[in-house]
Amino acid sequence: MGNLKGRFFRKIDQINQWRMKKVSNRNFIILLAFLVGIVGGIMASVLKRLTHFIAATIQDDIDWKVKYSVYLIFPLIGILLSVFFVRKFLKGKKMEHGITPIIYAISRKGSRLDPSNIYSQVVTSAITVGFGGSCGLEAPVALGGSSIGSNIARFFGLQYKEVTMLLACGAAAGISGAFNSPLAGMIFAIEILLPEFSIPVFIPLLISSALASVVSRVLYNEPLFSTFNSDWQVSALLFYLLLAVLIGLYTIYFARVSRTVGKWFATIKNPYNKVWVSGISLGLMIFVFPALYGEGYITIQQILNGQFNSIVKNSLFSNYKDIGLVVFGYTILTLFGKSFAALFTLNGGGNGGVFGPSLVMGGLLGFAFSYGINLTGIAELNVPNFVVAGMAGALSGIMHAPLTGIFLIAEVTGGYTLMVPLMLVCSISYLINRTVLKHSIYTKVLAESGDLISYEDKDRSVLSMMRIKYVLETNFVILRPDETPKTRQTDIIHSKRNIFPVVDYEGKFIGLIYSEFLFSALLGEVEGGDTTFEKLAQKPNDTVGINENMEIVMAKMNKDDTWILPVLGAENKYMGFVSKSSVFNKYRALLIRQGHYLE
Repeated sequence: MGNLKGRFFRKIDQINQWRMKKVSNRNFIILLAFLVGIVGGIMASVLKRLTHFIAATIQDDIDWKVKYSVYLIFPLIGILLSVFFVRKFLKGKKMEHGITPIIYAISRKGSRLDPSNIYSQVVTSAITVGFGGSCGLEAPVALGGSSIGSNIARFFGLQYKEVTMLLACGAAAGISGAFNSPLAGMIFAIEILLPEFSIPVFIPLLISSALASVVSRVLYNEPLFSTFNSDWQVSALLFYLLLAVLIGLYTIYFARVSRTVGKWFATIKNPYNKVWVSGISLGLMIFVFPALYGEGYITIQQILNGQFNSIVKNSLFSNYKDIGLVVFGYTILTLFGKSFAALFTLNGGGNGGVFGPSLVMGGLLGFAFSYGINLTGIAELNVPNFVVAGMAGALSGIMHAPLTGIFLIAEVTGGYTLMVPLMLVCSISYLINRTVLKHSIYTKVLAESGDLISYEDKDRSVLSMMRIKYVLETNFVILRPDETPKTRQTDIIHSKRNIFPVVDYEGKFIGLIYSEFLFSALLGEVEGGDTTFEKLAQKPNDTVGINENMEIVMAKMNKDDTWILPVLGAENKYMGFVSKSSVFNKYRALLIRQGHYLE
């Protein structure tokens, strides 16, 4: 078996050697973009088909109202099965979800994603959403697609910039396949994953995104929303602006609630306790607000079709479905319920993303706003238009991705005639959120931990990419506390370093001694030739933890104009030294890598 594996990898290496001689890197990336697009489209189709198969099997021939009375337990089962799958089949691996792991991989892991994401994202998100979990499939399919691109690139031995390029192609393919929206898939990859890009980037992204859309249409041609054509009135412009402000404020609320709920669930250590808390809470919310079941796109489509009372019609309050104020109030409550339902699903162990919930929450807010205005008689607004604008605005503010919001909604709804309102609502919502919150919900945690590449501050972003273990210097002569300069004379004289760490026999750092003093002691110029190193050792100006942020390390060095500092691990264990020279060399290498990032 081992010989077979070895022959396989040797054959792959031979193919790569031939390829590098015969095919340029640029052309090879184009070829791989085709492959990533096809595989990404297949994955998106499988995920959608599996999810809808599970949902249809559970809901088949069951009246809507009875279903939510009897089947409110199914979201709990879905989350439980998802957690069980992770613990049973991904042993030793952390289950990742959302867009954040993709951004982290680009920033910190050389754009490498575990291949297990390709199948685990499909299985767990299909189970979660298919059983009624209140989240979307878009983030899992983007993460799975990114994993496809990353691992194909690594399989062919490509470098960081090529791996990153194909990772982005995979994400674009995933979004394109999920929504049947090739343009939005490409823009998503550029806006979220490749904020600094050049024109050549468009070509492989366009190829992957377009092919994924074609494959998805062939394998599972079920549109997300029925398209509609409806022009907008200039007289409604003020109301679009007011909607944009409301959505911007709501996205700030959602980001803060997301953080609060995440911290609360983090206090629950047992994963199965999280399942019970989230599953039972979600079931109760769905019992009162049926629209929270699953992705929620069905409710949005019904509103777009003009069935404005559908959100109440299928609930416990169906007898009041024709009372306008009840529809308005119930929609507002469902809107805020959706935020908690999505966050409880994700933090409780289910797999999905806030991409889909963002669209649903924006659609509900757009509906409540326009429907409420119509009730007052102030104006007669086109409700579906405001639903569409609300979806785009919420996605723009929550994800900090205004272009993705504009083109995604225009593609999936066919609302190209609404381009001007979409542009205004998305830009204003984004600006309001960005003014209050510098980072999106995807990048907030990474920014706080120093794991986010920031193209606005190149120095900090490059430093944040460094890990001390990669610049650690260990070729120092270690002196023991009970030894003396004369007993270690030969080692001291032949050392190429001018600094010596004093470390006890258990590996604990005692202090350091400089070569100038040791040479003087050996020559008899100063006393100390027969003195133990424990007594001669000096305390350094500062020390560095092995996991310390490189920005902090440089601050410590600059504080006392120190060129080199000892690095310590747990319990004061000596690990080596970090010097400005090694940091500068690594900095230069990373800067070059970033410079070629998207050539």
